[in-house]
Amino acid sequence: MAGGNHDTMRANWKCLAACILVSMSPFQYGVDFGLIGGIQAMIGFLRVFGYADPELPIGWNITPGRQQLISSLMTLGAVIASGLAGPLAWKAGRKSCIWAACLLCAVSDIIMMTTTSIGALYVGRLLNGLANGLFMTFSQLYIQECSPAKYRGLLLSAFQVFTSVGVLIGTIVDNFTAPLSSKASYLIPLGLIYVIPFFIAIGLFFIPESPRWLMEKGKTEKARKSLLWLRPSKDAVDTELFSIQEAIDEAQANSGKALFFEMFRGQDLRRTMLAVGAVNTQAASGAMFMIAYGTYFFEMAGKPFENSVALTTVGVVAIVVNTCIITRFGRRRVMLITGLILCAITMLIIAAVDTAAPKAESTKKLIVGISVVYIAGYNGMISSYAWVSGGELPSQRLRSYTFGLAASVGFFGAWLATFTAPYFINPAALNWGPKYGYIWVPSCLMAAAFVYFYLPEVKGRTLEEIDEMFTQRLPARKFRHYVCTGRAALESMKRGDNVSENSEKHEHKDGTVETIERVYGDERGVAVVVETAMNVA
Repeated sequence: MAGGNHDTMRANWKCLAACILVSMSPFQYGVDFGLIGGIQAMIGFLRVFGYADPELPIGWNITPGRQQLISSLMTLGAVIASGLAGPLAWKAGRKSCIWAACLLCAVSDIIMMTTTSIGALYVGRLLNGLANGLFMTFSQLYIQECSPAKYRGLLLSAFQVFTSVGVLIGTIVDNFTAPLSSKASYLIPLGLIYVIPFFIAIGLFFIPESPRWLMEKGKTEKARKSLLWLRPSKDAVDTELFSIQEAIDEAQANSGKALFFEMFRGQDLRRTMLAVGAVNTQAASGAMFMIAYGTYFFEMAGKPFENSVALTTVGVVAIVVNTCIITRFGRRRVMLITGLILCAITMLIIAAVDTAAPKAESTKKLIVGISVVYIAGYNGMISSYAWVSGGELPSQRLRSYTFGLAASVGFFGAWLATFTAPYFINPAALNWGPKYGYIWVPSCLMAAAFVYFYLPEVKGRTLEEIDEMFTQRLPARKFRHYVCTGRAALESMKRGDNVSENSEKHEHKDGTVETIERVYGDERGVAVVVETAMNVA
């Protein structure tokens, strides 16, 4: 048998290390949100880009228009970069695009740190968004394509950990530099942006390119070397390469050359809609309002930076706890539905208490406390699973196109939230403050309904198994219990990598393991029940 202990974390340490290095990419996205949300409430920043307003607690403010563009141009850049992910991924590969993101990130930071012109600041924010779009999209593609099915959820959860840690570090640094009244108050936080891209750019030299991309480009030997580096079982490499090539050949036989339009035809239309919908559960939750403007919001309410630090810390703890359970439980549907309903309830409470008693000190304390519950629900149940589901569902041939589109639409949703929020919360505009939460309650509930009725459960499935289930046109409710009969499923079963929920394992005293597998469905989609038993030495 080729399996043995090859499915343990220790055995897969090189693959896990490579994916963790790449998963550091969203640290930049998190740092940006953590920093920019706080920078816009700093006197040192407002002296340069804002105006004096003695009626506000801090004595300074920034116009809603500038606030919109400073926060949303980064997200708009991410929309553009993600939208171009398909052709970029096909031509350049995953590693090259992440290197390009590192370079763009450094250039954008130089502009933002050296300028006093609002126009140049806008340019820096847009370039920073392009970098973050490449970071977020191509790091996810790399993880999806290189990680074993058993650890895909864990590694994509680590991806979200780095996002949350970035937000936390950005918020903490803002907390310590905010008392400075000079430009140093925001220049010091911006200096953080250089650190992680430097380590990623160096580390990429020591890890292989995605074997799936190499196979798509016809570089079979390089793909084999990549898999030999990534996988602990050398005997299983050729089998996995064959499965990848088989899936590529089948996809090419059933599609044309206009890959972008293939996303909207046949079964791929369903997969595209599901991927886009899954990623956009993040935007539907209203989290961008809390993340991008949290510090500014607390400051306008008379609350210090410490509240934002506490809020972000809870978010990090929630996502770390989620990382510990995602490989064992990790139900995408359950987590997303629960998280979205929790976010709807907390948003409603925040808006309602502010409507009832907007000036009361108890209202301010309650808003801070409920915000902590909100961010715990969002980070622990939505942020990880939205990206995981959106990345697992596209077909292999169209993965970079479909996931790029999903990420682009997701970033557009985030941009829309960050662009419109100032009109609602800024005292110089509508001045709704916490009442803005009313808008996000129905949004959360509609997203939860979408997940319940349409999003399939694919935890622990290989990418080839997911392809098979979509080919069978299974309704969402049947994905979880369906046992695949294709080559990838059989090879996975032989290796002991993936035993479905319909299987029973019995260990005997002589060291053999008997697996009884109940299979529902065959290659034609005809309902059958097959029981098989395998003895594994």
